[in-house]
Amino acid sequence: MPKITQPNLRPANPMFSSGPCAKRPGWSLAALEGAMVGRSHRAPQPKARLAEVIERSKAVLRMPEGWRLGIVPASDTGAVEMALWSLLGPRGVDVLAWESFSGEWANDITTQLKLPDVRLIKSAYGALPDLAQVSWDRDVVFVWNGTTSGVRVPGGDWIPDDRQGLAICDATSAAFAMDLPWDKLDVVTWSWQKVLGGEAAHGMLALSPRAVARLEGHTPAWPLPKVFRLTKDGKLIEGIFQGDTINTPSMLAVEDALDGLRWAERIGGLPALVARSEANLAAVAAWVDGQDQVAFLAERPETRSCTSICLRIVAPWFMALKPEGQAAAAKVLASLLEKEGVGLDAASYRDAPPGLRIWGGATVETSDIAALLPWVDWALGEVAAQFASAAA
Repeated sequence: MPKITQPNLRPANPMFSSGPCAKRPGWSLAALEGAMVGRSHRAPQPKARLAEVIERSKAVLRMPEGWRLGIVPASDTGAVEMALWSLLGPRGVDVLAWESFSGEWANDITTQLKLPDVRLIKSAYGALPDLAQVSWDRDVVFVWNGTTSGVRVPGGDWIPDDRQGLAICDATSAAFAMDLPWDKLDVVTWSWQKVLGGEAAHGMLALSPRAVARLEGHTPAWPLPKVFRLTKDGKLIEGIFQGDTINTPSMLAVEDALDGLRWAERIGGLPALVARSEANLAAVAAWVDGQDQVAFLAERPETRSCTSICLRIVAPWFMALKPEGQAAAAKVLASLLEKEGVGLDAASYRDAPPGLRIWGGATVETSDIAALLPWVDWALGEVAAQFASAAA
């Protein structure tokens, strides 16, 4: 591969991390000036801010009437774990795993909860499991979008309306960037740090009426720590879904979450957020189609993520390397982008095939994606020259 001259244009914002993600365009610390710092989160005004996060989130996401939405500890991980520990048990469970985090949920269900009737439906990075294998007489746990593989489910048609089990969906890198079919889902989780670029440590847990009925009619066979408890005396703790958080939240993070939601409303709500993310994917897809060095990790176009855009290197010199050489070359590629200040945190996830992962969520400008890609071409030429002898 011939060496390429460095491009002149640089991304205005070189932050492409998949979490925490880029702040919204125009963000500054001034957005936090109204934060209720130094106040009890249980006082009326701070509690009203927490309730505002819930209500604005429901409105932007077009969540149906009857759903509950609460702010919970420990980011999306905490929200998912809370759902698994609180809801599973009455039925067998099908767990879909096709990347790192969905694999973690499968591990928790089988080795920590030790449920007796669990089916793991698995596929390798880049592919979806066979969705036809899922039994909806059972509870089903899955991610909507594989953050570490860049593979998403192509809509909700595979989920029946008359399902008997619960559809428990980790949507942390999908919410606000993809149009979730709420009628096909029962539990949905996400965190503030993804598509709207909020700060970490806070998760969101959304429950359908069917999920609430399960909570109120099921007592887990295992003890639940305080941070997981959603019911008391067989009834949902409604305060959790009105701004009474289980633990103490950061009021700075709350103000930042509100800023992201208000920005989303200003630009046109969910349709605008989805359009921005899809435009980022389209820019990468056009670039991939125009060269032969890089391909999507997602095998099927309809499963390509518009947020966690995962790429693999397919250049002959790279494919000729041994696995450890490929890992080293991909690491050098990402470090070159970082050294030049044009692409920060764009390396693939540590357990994923070596390559790049470019965040394309709604806070990322398509112009910054477009400016980054010629730098990837340049960096590939530099790495090819460095590793050519090892591939020979």
